[in-house]
Amino acid sequence: MLMLEQIVAKQKLSLEKTMREVPLAAFERKIEKRGGAFGQKIKKAGWALIAECKLASPAKGTLCPGKTVEELARVYENSGAAALSVHTNGHFLGKAQDLAAVREITDLPVMRKEFIIHPYQIYETAYLKADALLLIARILDRKRLAEFIAEAGGLGLDCLVEAHDEADIDKSLDAGAGIIGINNRDLTNFATDLEVSLRLLPQCAGKPAVSESGIKSGEDAALLKEAGFKGVLVGEALVTAGDIGQKTREMALKEAGQ
Repeated sequence: MLMLEQIVAKQKLSLEKTMREVPLAAFERKIEKRGGAFGQKIKKAGWALIAECKLASPAKGTLCPGKTVEELARVYENSGAAALSVHTNGHFLGKAQDLAAVREITDLPVMRKEFIIHPYQIYETAYLKADALLLIARILDRKRLAEFIAEAGGLGLDCLVEAHDEADIDKSLDAGAGIIGINNRDLTNFATDLEVSLRLLPQCAGKPAVSESGIKSGEDAALLKEAGFKGVLVGEALVTAGDIGQKTREMALKEAGQ
């Protein structure tokens, strides 16, 4: 948990600075209510690849030198992705402006991937015209998670609520999560194992579920689809591929016979 705790601690400091420089009142009246496009796509699609515009990771550094989030978004859209995820946290070389830039060039639903710890970020996400945001159950208590889901819903934002274990799923369901994301990464050693998703899926009470982390191939994606997942969230395997477009088609199960 050490790295996650460090990121959240730095996020608090960064957010305090942002809120001083750009108070909510500066943009709140400019927010347009979103229409739920992300949730609709995930729930109705036979299979949904949420392709992530991710430039770096704290553990591995820069993942795709020379690429921009806009370039990644264009390739993903042209190669069969159902939705996009944009990482806006500085530890991943992301920023809020990346979200706005991607929104300008795509008609696909866009999710903001961030460490959401304050309502300000929910309003900022809507202002930036995202369709959804990620909420991490592990870093929010039950009451705050429920409040954030309701706050986002009031702005027309869908929430992908990320869980790492049984307790996270119970918390997410109690808080009213509509879509569950099961993260296959062990937060103590950062290893990934798809068995986490397969083990936890039955606990999702029939809610649409997306598998996250450690999905490396079309075979992995097909296995998860067969198990009952609605889709996958993939970043690293796409951005580090020699042919990002081909890898996107593979994960989107657009290859022949899939």
